[in-house]
Amino acid sequence: MAGNSHGVVTRGELLEAGITDTQIRSRLRAGSLLRVHPGVYRVGYRSTSVEATYLAAVKAAGTEALLAGRAAGYLFGLLRGGPPQPEVISKGQRRPRGVIVRRRAAIVTADVTEWRGVPVTTIPRTLVDLAGVLSESELARAVHEADARHHTTPEHIDRVLMRRHNWPGRRKLRRVIGGDVPVTLSRLESRFLERIRAARLPLPDTNSRVDGRYVDCRWLEHGLTVELDSYRYHNTNYAWEQDREREREARARGDEHRRYTWRDVDEKPEPMLADLRRLLGS
Repeated sequence: MAGNSHGVVTRGELLEAGITDTQIRSRLRAGSLLRVHPGVYRVGYRSTSVEATYLAAVKAAGTEALLAGRAAGYLFGLLRGGPPQPEVISKGQRRPRGVIVRRRAAIVTADVTEWRGVPVTTIPRTLVDLAGVLSESELARAVHEADARHHTTPEHIDRVLMRRHNWPGRRKLRRVIGGDVPVTLSRLESRFLERIRAARLPLPDTNSRVDGRYVDCRWLEHGLTVELDSYRYHNTNYAWEQDREREREARARGDEHRRYTWRDVDEKPEPMLADLRRLLGS
């Protein structure tokens, strides 16, 4: 039972499996069961994991509870950094210690899924929830990751927004899925856009999908593709081969192609900006 649920079991599940209250207490004393929340245990021989922590929080919040918010975004791989505090939505009254609980009288079936064995809000619903707590740039990155990792489209997100007319962050999310917010995934990309703004050059589409592949920056109307190369992500033979393939694809679709490094962007930007002014006709 524990092997199928990240080592997390509830008292009800143990009783249903034929283990008595006396046997549960005995296992707790022996350390073969470890109490995580009231009525929720981790099998002692299993090391803990993010999934185990989140699943225990969901089970502790009661039946039909779902992981949500930042914790759901992290589980799906939409957010950076360390694991956020467990956060759930639930129709019940339980408030487990250390768990953020948001009570909902009803949970729409279309917003319910499971990921890595944890009941969780769907990715579109998760993004709608995150719109109320993330900055515009953070939300744009999360939407980008949802597309890249899970093929979540603006149409998927819009279906949830249609049901939530006064939801916090609704306008912000509309701007993001409408393409009005540039997506920056690295410090180099952010610095590059700062240079472009300061030089009063037209802003590109960033991290957009072109011919099935994401490109860093593209000016569609000017036929220009720019890739930004940091040593961290471009220092392997595979990355080198991929860079050459990206360049061939850009030229095949009729684009001019440029590659800029951190030195071009931050240390000696004048030649890069002069090149871009010429290419963009500014």
